[in-house]
Amino acid sequence: MSKKSPYYYEPQVRARNFELSVDLVVYGATSGGVSAAVHAARRGKKVVLLAFGHHVGGLTSAGLGRTDYGRRDAYGGLALEFYRRVGEYYGEKEAWYFEPSVASKVFRDLMQESNLQFFQHQALSGVIKEGGRLVALKTEAGGCFRAAMFIDASYEGDLMAAAGVSFTVGRESNEQYGEQFNGIHFGHPNHNFRVFVDPYRTPGKPSSGLLPNIQDVAPGRQGEGDSCVQAYNFRMCLSRNPANRIAFACPPDYEPENYSLLARYLEAGIWDALRLSHWLRPEKPDKSDTNNFGGFSSDYIGMNHAWPTASYVEREKIFQQHVRYTMGLHYFLHNDPRVPEDIRQEVSVLGLPADEFPETGGWPPELYVREARRMVGDYVMTEQECVGQRSVPDPVGLGAYQMDSHHCRRLALHGRVVNEGNVEIWVAKPYGISYRSVIPKRAECENLLVPWCLSASHIAFGSIRMEPVFMTLAQSCAEAACLALELGQAVQDLSYEKLKSALLLHQIPLSWKGPSRLVHGGLDHTKS
Repeated sequence: MSKKSPYYYEPQVRARNFELSVDLVVYGATSGGVSAAVHAARRGKKVVLLAFGHHVGGLTSAGLGRTDYGRRDAYGGLALEFYRRVGEYYGEKEAWYFEPSVASKVFRDLMQESNLQFFQHQALSGVIKEGGRLVALKTEAGGCFRAAMFIDASYEGDLMAAAGVSFTVGRESNEQYGEQFNGIHFGHPNHNFRVFVDPYRTPGKPSSGLLPNIQDVAPGRQGEGDSCVQAYNFRMCLSRNPANRIAFACPPDYEPENYSLLARYLEAGIWDALRLSHWLRPEKPDKSDTNNFGGFSSDYIGMNHAWPTASYVEREKIFQQHVRYTMGLHYFLHNDPRVPEDIRQEVSVLGLPADEFPETGGWPPELYVREARRMVGDYVMTEQECVGQRSVPDPVGLGAYQMDSHHCRRLALHGRVVNEGNVEIWVAKPYGISYRSVIPKRAECENLLVPWCLSASHIAFGSIRMEPVFMTLAQSCAEAACLALELGQAVQDLSYEKLKSALLLHQIPLSWKGPSRLVHGGLDHTKS
């Protein structure tokens, strides 16, 4: 890749060993990581925030500019402060749709205003643990960060795993937790092929082999569990302003055959690979948050299954495969003669934004890791909580988005192409997320909190995993860490009533008093 191409991991040149002792170490400079570190620093604690690479703010500042929220009034605390600060930039009370550079500035302002220490390029290399407590976190750059409390705010749960905390990857069967929408899922119409598309290199001839990236595996049965992970992609910030547009280059090792399935889909008369209406700001209608849409789009379905537990080197390979796939998809749509001329004209106005992500040539610096490891704690959030069949007595934040999973596999079934795994189930109203779901089992670790890779089933996590929820849970975890530190307690021993009082003081909503509504995506729907 060229010098301006994005990277996820670069092996660290080991620096002179250094050691630092603080009250709290937050691993992962994601949106939640920043929220946790800022909150603890405001509470007067000595805090270190560690970034795996150079980027700050996670997906919120890496292209996910059209926030998925469900209900905006389900959030408070630092999450709402963030969206209000973004709003100030645009002259509004609060803003939930924004440019990545604006989000990045707000996150860095929050950090600079707080008395915290920030270190970049601190890939985790191991931990020191004594009994049931973490003592220190070590990085490839030669750092040893000692603390009384730790928060794993990474999207992958690497610190959690290094600490010996139980986790799972993939989809549970419906039987495991008495759910309806977990496991293998066929039949949901969204983001699937709307017409028959032949999967074979030579149409009608299975002996010719499958087209690229169609998995030759048994389909399984509806509701069965497996180790598959919902697809990742890049949330592409695209520009249609000629003065602020970088053309898509032909990627290295470009293989037009990788897009033959899309060519057949277009030939069948379906054009939905890019949702071109998602412009970020009405006063600046030239930048988009372009997400996956349709049967063949920016999700690289099935190509990320190894990511959650892979080594950094292996993740780098997967990352670059996603770069080449996505770059190739846009190059194909702009240039391939199999693409109808009117479509090529339609997409020809799009390019990378020259004023976003300058370090990576306009390309988003982070892959959208929608799901990786999930902790298995004493309390597992399931769809029962999401749909209101069961409530938790110890909420530390609210979930408010639909139960959502992107596709996990692309298969050949009965001579046609089928995507499998998409689920979109509305929830009636915001619901509580248990404190016990963000802390490990006592026997595994007494001073670690996990706001992202929390203890939840695959389908419940699909609702919880939204960025404003992450910021909220991370702030709640930081408050719990501060209280446990002050009281000299394990996080499992902390009085919930004491934590609840503190969270309410910081204006974090813990219950929902409003009307019942159908909550889907970024919209509110009054229930009839």
